Amino acid sequence: MLPSICHMDNFDLNLLRIFDALWRHGHLGKAAEELTLSQPAASYALKRLREELGDVLFVKTGSGMQPTPRAILLAPVVQSVLADIRERVLKAPNFVPDKAQRTFTIALSDVGEMVSLPRLLQRVTSLAPSVNVTTVSFAPKQLLSSLQRSEVDLAIGYFPDLDGVDVFQQHLVRHSFVCLVRQNHPAVQGRLTKKLFCELPHAVVQVEGRRQEIVEQFLKENGIRRREVLHTPHFLSIPMTIAMTDLVVTVSSDVGEIFARIAELEILDPPYKMPRFDVNQYWHRSQHDDPGNRWMRGLVRELFVPIPD
Repeated sequence: MLPSICHMDNFDLNLLRIFDALWRHGHLGKAAEELTLSQPAASYALKRLREELGDVLFVKTGSGMQPTPRAILLAPVVQSVLADIRERVLKAPNFVPDKAQRTFTIALSDVGEMVSLPRLLQRVTSLAPSVNVTTVSFAPKQLLSSLQRSEVDLAIGYFPDLDGVDVFQQHLVRHSFVCLVRQNHPAVQGRLTKKLFCELPHAVVQVEGRRQEIVEQFLKENGIRRREVLHTPHFLSIPMTIAMTDLVVTVSSDVGEIFARIAELEILDPPYKMPRFDVNQYWHRSQHDDPGNRWMRGLVRELFVPIPD
């Protein structure tokens, strides 16, 4: 008499392949050939399976190996298990944009969202109509932990504090800074001198985004003082404020281009050689091989990396 069934933690799932091959072929030799096993090895595997399940499973007859009632009950279950392993475990996942249904969570600063999101979303909705995008904004430490927990798929922007052995990054574009004034500004004739920069009233945007810190740190390190009339935590009010006053504002070049399109502003080079900064995209190792994440990263790079002349 065969022993009773074993516990799951002792069961060798490879034995299910012997069962499936025997069920389909009804012949131990053919089953062994399909599985590239020697016949003694196949016989031993069948012996183990019988012992594990407490049933002979297949009986040798003149016409081949005939299944027992227990084997007939098990056959659809075994085939379903093996099919799931092949399709859901062993088969590499695929991402088909026009058929995919997924939500990507992307970390952006408010400036990054203003600059990057419209073009990115336009492209995503065109290629993947059932894909959604959620944007979030975190402090650097919180962003890192969110990437580690796969709560954020991708971070795009200037994040100099975002590093670690499991964080990948890809350079996208390098930006400089520009100054904005209203068109026909009475004191500016197409050029901003150092004297004017210091004497004219300025708007200063104080936000969590790290790019604005570059300007403030540069001015501080070089002992440059300006007349700071307005301090605001918001970029949204800046275009109309500058267009309706004699104030100057210093912003990154990509932001300056957008503001100049929505208000009557003039873009000027700063009178000082200000630092440049890099915009990168960041992702965690856990997302590195994910097909959907790879697709989104490729889309971001395609949209924001300048095409060489």
